[in-house]
Amino acid sequence: MPIGEKPGRHMAAEVNEQPAVWQRILADQRRIREIAARLAARRPRFVLLAARGTSDHAALYAKYLVEITHELPAGLVSPSTLTSYGARPRLDEVLLIAVSQSGHSPDLVRTIEIGRAQGALTLAVTNNAASPLAQASELNLDIRAGVERAVAATKSYTAQLLTLYLLLLHMRGGEGRAAERMPEWGRQMLDQGGALARIAERYRFAERLVVTARGYSYATAREAALKLMETSYIAAQAFSGADLLHGPLAMIDPLVPVLAVIPEGVGGRAMLPVLARLKEARADVFTIGNASAVASSSAGLVLPEGVAEEVSPILEILPFQMLALHLALARGADPDAPRRLSKVTETL
Repeated sequence: MPIGEKPGRHMAAEVNEQPAVWQRILADQRRIREIAARLAARRPRFVLLAARGTSDHAALYAKYLVEITHELPAGLVSPSTLTSYGARPRLDEVLLIAVSQSGHSPDLVRTIEIGRAQGALTLAVTNNAASPLAQASELNLDIRAGVERAVAATKSYTAQLLTLYLLLLHMRGGEGRAAERMPEWGRQMLDQGGALARIAERYRFAERLVVTARGYSYATAREAALKLMETSYIAAQAFSGADLLHGPLAMIDPLVPVLAVIPEGVGGRAMLPVLARLKEARADVFTIGNASAVASSSAGLVLPEGVAEEVSPILEILPFQMLALHLALARGADPDAPRRLSKVTETL
């Protein structure tokens, strides 16, 4: 690290930049609308999503959007079935979307190449329109997050979420009003950074923790766990609230903190029985979500009023990004440069 640079300065700057990134995306949606129209005209019968790491969680969010708002079957690709095992499925009438911050992962590039050869309509959603992935795909969409210097992806993740939301919305003729106030709401969440710094002290010596949510917010739980693992080196496990009750609940006790996402809407209501069981286990529960759920937890932050469930994940992750940043610093780590990790991970 160059002399004079503070640990975490890049991650902190990129976390705080997110409302401006969202404003940029919302202000000019011409390319998103153009791609959406071309996809809708092809009338896909199935949607496959390919991604790795943080982008995999953006793909998971998109999977819920496709299944709920488009009522189409959707799945997450296992790239190795195509690249290592040599499977060649028929993919006509399939929309194959690859989501990647860098667009350089060889297995994703090869997945798009094979998918295209097998008849799929292919789309790359990346932060690099000149990347090999974007070039290999029939269509590509730049999320326009700008250069990201910290190894832990933050602004590129929420830019992916917002771009995928708008893309899938415009495919069915929607207008995107649910996302109009997103930059304002994002600034409100980021203003609570001081509270997150204090909460980080609460978990400074935790050896492991659990993150849980349901519905659209399950992607938030997965991404929050990854951010904590890669920046703070905590053993963080993410579970759907339903899966948590099917066995892993047995490991919960007062020494295993639980981070829960409980927004308004169907997914949040489905989490209420989980919250009740966690109370029975005397768990320390930190909640991001609606006021009632936060009031019933050990600690938490309330999401802005009026946020629709389908766009809530774009906001929900902000407190977890800030928590990961402050927790890493409290534990003596530099979240800008996690050990043994690099910005671009090339998997085969």
